[in-house]
Amino acid sequence: MQAIQTIALIIVGIAIGGVAVFLLQMRLKTTATKKAEEESKKVIEDAKKEAEHLKLSAQFDIKNLKDKQKLEFDDRARAKESILEKKEKYLDDRESNLERRANLLTAKQAELSSKETKLLDEEKSITTKTDRLNSLIMEENRKLEKIAGMTEEEAKQQLFHNLEEKVKDESKFFIRTEIEKAKLEAEREARKIVSTAIERCATEHIVESAVAQVALPSDEMKGRIIGREGRNIKCFETLTGTDLLIDDTPGVAFISSMDPIRREIAKMSLERLLTDGRIHPARIEELVKTVEEEFPGIVQKIGEETIMEMKVSTVHPELVKLLGYLKFRTSYGQNVLIHSKEVANLAYLMATELELPDAKIARRAGLLHDIGKALSQEYEGTHQKIGADIAKRYGETDLVVNAIEAHHRDIPATSIIAVLVEAADSISGARPGARRETFEAYVERLEKLESIVTSFDGVGRAYAIQAGREVRVMVEPEKISDESAFELANSLARKIEQEMKYPGEIKVTVIRETRAVTRAK
Repeated sequence: MQAIQTIALIIVGIAIGGVAVFLLQMRLKTTATKKAEEESKKVIEDAKKEAEHLKLSAQFDIKNLKDKQKLEFDDRARAKESILEKKEKYLDDRESNLERRANLLTAKQAELSSKETKLLDEEKSITTKTDRLNSLIMEENRKLEKIAGMTEEEAKQQLFHNLEEKVKDESKFFIRTEIEKAKLEAEREARKIVSTAIERCATEHIVESAVAQVALPSDEMKGRIIGREGRNIKCFETLTGTDLLIDDTPGVAFISSMDPIRREIAKMSLERLLTDGRIHPARIEELVKTVEEEFPGIVQKIGEETIMEMKVSTVHPELVKLLGYLKFRTSYGQNVLIHSKEVANLAYLMATELELPDAKIARRAGLLHDIGKALSQEYEGTHQKIGADIAKRYGETDLVVNAIEAHHRDIPATSIIAVLVEAADSISGARPGARRETFEAYVERLEKLESIVTSFDGVGRAYAIQAGREVRVMVEPEKISDESAFELANSLARKIEQEMKYPGEIKVTVIRETRAVTRAK
């Protein structure tokens, strides 16, 4: 019985639990539904708010867009209005100009018409006066014929006869006087003709160029001269102080420099490199150094050949060497050695024509007259004074020394030899195409550029290249560091700007190089 009760209680409990669970589920469903409805209402409200916000934002954007378009339209309208105003003003000005020109043309036309009328009146007046003058002349001729008792034709014949007799007498006197004058001036005129012939004699003219030409065995050699990344050509240009120009010209390279000595050394070095065939920086340095060491001997040989050619004897060896250096000097673009030989020949020929006993001395003085130009860059003073001092120091006579110093009239000439040297110098320099008047000033500018650069401490050598548009500065690595090299370049540029006047600009390139050399044994 008790078990049944227990079972019944359990069943009742289970039923009650089921009902409770059912009621709980129903309540949960009701709560979820309410919550979902609340959330949906909230979403709808948020959506309405967002829609209202988007609507307001869209209205604001539309309003801004309208304002912006209106501003742009107003700007375009104002711009077009300004253009139209300018065109209208231009047309008004043009119309005014046309009206003014039309008025001027009308005034000129009226003036021309007035002048034409005046000229016609003057022409009529002149015609009237001419007719009246002719009438007066005819009347006067009739009166003269009546007074003289001869017709006009008879008077002409008589006048011609008298003039013929007078002209015969005067011509006889004139011929006799001219013959006597011709005899007196014959010798002087002959000398003048000879001098003119000497002035026009065929001589060699050389106007120095800043470029030397070197023939290449083949165009393939151009690449070898340039080297990898240009190291060979850069080394060559640095060592010689010149520009090596390799262009499209077949079989030719050009060396550019305003210094003839550097240009000649560079030319000889390049020719030897081409012959040797080994083209690299070390070999380039070796050959350039060799040529520089041999160059004084080459100059001495040129001087000796000049002395033999001009038949001048007993010249001091130092003067012979200076003569050789004149081959590499120019004056207004004219080669000084060629000029000196020409002056020597002209002075000798003129002295011979004048039958002077010192004709050979005239040739000697003419050859040495510009010897000072070989040293004019190293000493202060004019080349005449320097040349006279050098000639006197090395045993030349007072006659030659005076001719050298007086050939530009710095001092009075003490002999006719000095006058002849001066005249020969003028003849040689005045030949058409012999000189360029601006060359000397140009060289002075390059020399000043180099002297400014070398005045700085730590600068070893300086080369003005590119026709003076660039200066390359070789510095001593012990005194100038890599950092101070840039500072030095700026200082050089400022110094050049302050002390020189030049066209365009000058590039300053400072080169610092450190080498470590050893030998393996």
